[in-house]
Formats: sequence, structure tokens, C-alpha cells
Amino acid sequence: MKKILKIVCIIIVLAACSKDDDLKTVDETNNKHENQKATGSSSHDLLSDNTFKSLVIELVYVEGLKPSQNTIDNFVSFLNARTFKPNGITVETRAIASTGKTSYTNQDIIAIEDAHRTKYNINNQIAVWALFIDGASENTTNSGAVLGTAYRNTSFVIFEETIQELSNSTFEPNRSVLETTVVTHEFGHLLGLTNLGSNMVENHEDPEHVKHCNVESCLMYWAAENGSGLSNLVGASTAPQLDAKCIADLQANGGK
Repeated sequence: MKKILKIVCIIIVLAACSKDDDLKTVDETNNKHENQKATGSSSHDLLSDNTFKSLVIELVYVEGLKPSQNTIDNFVSFLNARTFKPNGITVETRAIASTGKTSYTNQDIIAIEDAHRTKYNINNQIAVWALFIDGASENTTNSGAVLGTAYRNTSFVIFEETIQELSNSTFEPNRSVLETTVVTHEFGHLLGLTNLGSNMVENHEDPEHVKHCNVESCLMYWAAENGSGLSNLVGASTAPQLDAKCIADLQANGGK
């Protein structure tokens, strides 16, 4: 029997104060506050080259939970297809030790970022923090597992241990396909989708699942990460793509 699981995508808009005594390795002229704003608020900066000509992804994972190279390559391809960064897109990866927690609150995730993040916007380069973590979200229940959360303007977390538990077995998606789906979906929220910073050219926000597209085949459709969406990925060799309406929103906001 197919395993049907409800996967919940959560978008959290959080405000946080910068801490001047954190991360002394960061250039002293850098303003961390610019990377601690609401989800979607940096969509234009991520999409266009008006201010930032390059993008660095600080991809940090708990030891043993690095996403596949294929997933990283798919992520970079997604970014190149939708953003203008003439000076290039770089992914820097490194491992960190587990905290030992089995469940993480949103504040736990923020604390890990604040303790380990080293890349912030500087000069004409914009920086994004991507955390691949063990344990589960506190919002995971018996009826629904959270796989990823976009929680700041340049920050998102992927619950990689949960993804690994739900992939690469009979009646489950290929791990790289599931990883790619979740990573690009969450980054889509950083790009302002749907109605989260990139204004809609045509109204296509699902009224029952806000900040998600109402086109069922779209990457930003709410069911891309719920039970039916997960089962639809079984046997798939690629992740869902953005539909024409979402692409139009990105293009209107400075993207490709």
C-alpha cells in the first residue's frame, strides 16, 4: 500500500534584532539586520542585479545530512534560470555538529543560524543561509510532517532527516527529487511567491492556502508538499516546475 503522508509547508515572517557581538569573523562594516527581515522582503534583491550582482548560498548541514550533489546542482540551475546575478552564484557547504535535539522550535532554528552564520550581504553580493538539520519541526504531528520552512528574508531550513525518512524506499520518492522539490519551493518563498513580496501579475493565490499558487501542477501549489503531492513524486525523475503565472510574477519583480 502506498504510504500517504501529509507534508506541511510553513512560511514564517519573523523579526529579529542583530547582535553586534556575534560572528566576529564577519566584516565589521556589514549590517546583519539586512539579513534578518521578513520572508519575501528581499525578493527584488534576490531576483535582480540592480543592487546585488552575485549570490552566495551558505549551505550548512548537520554532520551526515548533506544533501546530494544532484540536489545542489538542481538548486543552482533553478537560481540561474530565475535570477540575474552576472557575477555568479556560489554554494559554500560545511558541516556542523548536531545539537542533540529531536524537535526544533522556530526560535531553535534562529539560534542555530545566529550562532553559525558567517555570510551576510556585503558590497554587491547578497547572501542566503540554508540549513539542513536533523530532528523534526515542532509543528510535525502524526498527521503531518514539516519538511521545510522559509523564515527570514534570506534564510530557510530543510528538515533533512525527515526527508530521508520519507524517500528512497518502495512507494516513496527519489531522495534528490524530494530534496529538490522542498529546497526550490522554500526558495520560491524567498523570491516572494506567492503574493509574498513579488506582486501578482494575475491573481493566482490559493485563498484556502495563502502564499501558495492555485495551479495544481506548479511548484508553489500547496499540495506539492502534502500527501497527494508526495505520492505524485513517486517515480518522478524531476521536481515540479514553476507555472507561467509564478514566472510572470518573478519577471515583473526583476527576475527572469
